[in-house]
Amino acid sequence: MDTYGGRRTQGERDAITVEIGYALCSAAFAAAVLFGAVAGPAYLFGLPSGVRGVLVGSGAVLAVVVFFVRVVSVLVRFARGDQPSQPGRTNPDS
Repeated sequence: MDTYGGRRTQGERDAITVEIGYALCSAAFAAAVLFGAVAGPAYLFGLPSGVRGVLVGSGAVLAVVVFFVRVVSVLVRFARGDQPSQPGRTNPDS
C-alpha cells in the first residue's frame, strides 16, 4: 500500500477488506480456543466457585489479549507487505 494520500483501486480495497476479515476471524478462533483451554476445566471437573471464577476471569482476560494481538499482528504484516510476490516462492531470486 504505497498510495498514501492517493485513491486506492478496487483491488486494493478488496484486499484490505479480506485481510481485515481474516484477521478478525482468526483472532476470534484463537481467543475461543484459548478461553476454552483455560476456563474449560473449571466446568468440566466441577471445581469450587472461587477457583472457577479465577479460571474464567483469567481465561477471558487472556482471550481478549490474544484477540487484539492477533488482529494487530495480521494487519501490520499486511501493511508491511511481507508476503511473497509469487506464491510458493520464498526467495525473490528463486
